[in-house]
Amino acid sequence: MTAWKQILFAIAILAVAAVAGYMFVPGSAATLARLGIGPVENPAAATGSIGGQEEPGGRVASVVTAPVSTATINDRLNAIGTGRARATVSVMPYGSGRLTELLVQSGARIETGEIIGRLDSATEEIAVDRARAARDDVLARVERIRLLRTSNAATQVQLTDAELALRNAELTVHDAEVALDRRSVTSPISGIVGILPIEAGNYVTSQTSIATVDDRSSILVDFHVPERFASMIEIGAPLTAVPLANPNREYTGAVSAIDNRIDEKSRTLWVQATIANPSDSLRAGMSFQIAMQFPGESYPAVSPLAVQWGSDGAFIWAVENGKARRVPVRIVQRNTENVLIDAPIVAGSIVVTEGVQSVREGGGVRIAGDPARSVGADG
Repeated sequence: MTAWKQILFAIAILAVAAVAGYMFVPGSAATLARLGIGPVENPAAATGSIGGQEEPGGRVASVVTAPVSTATINDRLNAIGTGRARATVSVMPYGSGRLTELLVQSGARIETGEIIGRLDSATEEIAVDRARAARDDVLARVERIRLLRTSNAATQVQLTDAELALRNAELTVHDAEVALDRRSVTSPISGIVGILPIEAGNYVTSQTSIATVDDRSSILVDFHVPERFASMIEIGAPLTAVPLANPNREYTGAVSAIDNRIDEKSRTLWVQATIANPSDSLRAGMSFQIAMQFPGESYPAVSPLAVQWGSDGAFIWAVENGKARRVPVRIVQRNTENVLIDAPIVAGSIVVTEGVQSVREGGGVRIAGDPARSVGADG
């Protein structure tokens, strides 16, 4: 390349660099103006710096804003619970023996004390007859001694011993009658009989379950709630329960029991609710969607995009009189649509949601799409 071409190439590069410096370097216009070259204001000062940042020279940041609203923390609890019968009893006999008969069928409704089945009781019947015979003999002896006592033919000690023997004989009769009565297997509660696991004729022991009886007059639903709700749950608090198998039905109930501690592994609290079941449409083992409402404390709510993080924690940019103000916040609760914060800000305030990278403390902002509220550095 010849020398004059190299000179022209160098001049062109210097010209491009000069134009770029004039257009994009802050303060270049003022420097040239002091040297008597060019106007006082350069284009960057008139249109704002790259990215819309506000600089000390008075540029305005273009941003998108949203108003602050108010929301209630923990205003609704949703949990999945499992239902069980109000009372469930696995009926077992007191002793061993052959089951001679079953007097109920699966699905039948029975009352408290109703006989479910009977065991062979020949031995117990003999014991009752023997005890009664012995009692009658002792009773006759007591009557004879009482007659002799009236004529002083018997002593008071003899009468006392005979009466004591009579009381023991009566207790023996009662013991034999109880043993005979326990050969009949009865239901301790009222309810519905489940599927019978055995048939008449089977040999059973005191560990054999003859039938299962469920009292379904009401359903108990066990569910677990996060520990932040622990102080809000109270006995008698109302709730709604929707069976997952039938979401078109909704039942009302109330909290009936609360565990006394938080589970250390899951950090949840075990809660039990009672749901009336007058139509017997609910069954033990069903799953429910539990919902509860709480009065909760109200906090300012902002868009998740408005929350920024710095070295000192979370903050937002609030717009006041056309200027940006950095407001430190404490995040109370994150939701899908908003974030609840604890900060010195009220509902209706304007916060920056987009363009936050261009905002500086005390700098002017231009709200995109709202010419009436666009403000320069001078307000």
